[in-house]
Amino acid sequence: MAKQAKMIIDKAFKISEVDKRVYGSFIEHLGRAVYDGIYQPGHPLSDENGFRKDVIELVRELDVPLVRYPGGNFVSNFFWEDSVGPVSERPSRLELAWRSLEKNEVGLHEFKKWADAANSEVMMAVNLGTRGIADACNLLEYCNHPGGSKYSDLRIRHGQREPYGFKTWCLGNEMDGPWQIGHKTMDEYGRLAEETAKAMKLIDPSIEFVVCGSSNRQMPTYAQWENHVLTHTYEYVDYLSLHTYYGNRSNNSVDFLAKSDDMDYFIKEIIATCDYVKAKKRAKKNINLSFDEWNVWYHSNAEDDDIMNNKPWQVAPKLLEDIYNFEDALLVGLMLIVLLRHSDRVKVACLAQLVNVIAPIMTDPNGGGSWKQTIFYPFMHASKYGRGVALQPVLSTPVHDSKEHGAVTDVEAVAVYNEEKEEVTIFAVNRNLEEDVVLNTDVRCFEGYTVKEHIVLENDDLKAENCCEQERVKPMSTNQTSMDNGMLTSMLHKASWNVIRLGK
Repeated sequence: MAKQAKMIIDKAFKISEVDKRVYGSFIEHLGRAVYDGIYQPGHPLSDENGFRKDVIELVRELDVPLVRYPGGNFVSNFFWEDSVGPVSERPSRLELAWRSLEKNEVGLHEFKKWADAANSEVMMAVNLGTRGIADACNLLEYCNHPGGSKYSDLRIRHGQREPYGFKTWCLGNEMDGPWQIGHKTMDEYGRLAEETAKAMKLIDPSIEFVVCGSSNRQMPTYAQWENHVLTHTYEYVDYLSLHTYYGNRSNNSVDFLAKSDDMDYFIKEIIATCDYVKAKKRAKKNINLSFDEWNVWYHSNAEDDDIMNNKPWQVAPKLLEDIYNFEDALLVGLMLIVLLRHSDRVKVACLAQLVNVIAPIMTDPNGGGSWKQTIFYPFMHASKYGRGVALQPVLSTPVHDSKEHGAVTDVEAVAVYNEEKEEVTIFAVNRNLEEDVVLNTDVRCFEGYTVKEHIVLENDDLKAENCCEQERVKPMSTNQTSMDNGMLTSMLHKASWNVIRLGK
């Protein structure tokens, strides 16, 4: 007999409205993300601006509302002035973060055109590594001020009369990391971020800021960093950043799929730290979270080190091109469930990254077409069906043993209620690799709703990959869910991502 799990979903169990920006992503001037990724002039699939139309269509399919730009580590030695004006006059620069040659053929204006074509807003980052307050203010003036000043008039001379009005700004990137160009101590960064935010707000009071949190949960200054930085910046910033990447280097798939629990602990600890500073300052506002880098990343590490150390200063080298397998897609689904369960505080999130570089979308390096990685599908499902109010499930699930994480729940799930469309979507992963689980869900409060669809992503081979010639991992509709008097019965096969859709 199959294992049994029970869940109650009720429209009264509200977590929060899901901010659409939680389905954001990230494009950095790194590897083939920009050049030969979103931009490839002369390619038969490119438009008159050199942008890959097939890539734009896939980004639209993911429905990415926000894209963080231009980094990432790249931003900490970014000279924005080199990325504007006539392309023929832009200099090439040694890009220190990834030891590549940056041509500046795609800059601020070009990227904004691409984002518009992809139906995305731009989340802009400023260089607080090798630069500081003045340059951040100049960039903001260039982007957002209407006219009549040095840098706004320069934008107008460059052909953009209307200001861009970028709303969300990142105050640097991973400034606690010794790998970061211009790495700072917690108080050095906190003071710089505070003064930069204060100055930028004088130019445009409508903007909001993301201040750098710890680069990951293993940093030696973890939590202390957040405390010190927020102590300096609390009154001026809106979001604190979190970054995490997971890998299966030990080839232990049970523990790999339990790593979403680590992400959950990470978020809870950072919320607690933010709220400690709130109490310390007797503040009224909450600091919300921007989980602006998250993904699986480990497949390409050895290749990346060889290129950067032994073959530097290439243009658009093949860096961070992880080829994802089926178990990676399962973990991405689990991480999406965690983000939705924290939608009351996680308001922005960016899958890192979008094209070619640890990405759901790949392009053929030899000038061919584009294709969907395994992780494309859970992200697409969540972005498409996860708009509305996240509901807290009351879940009782069997467990299985793991080496590093102890007893691990078989089933992880969350639901999103879209009242306007009269739809409820349950996202569920059975991360038990050996046994199916029957999920019995009480949805009686949704009177008159019926099962519209049960989509499943599954594969007998956890290491199955997609490529440009063959898509081995792709979703399909099943009849594994039935309803009787407001009670759902869903068969969740072992190692499966499930999207169960209800509606009137």
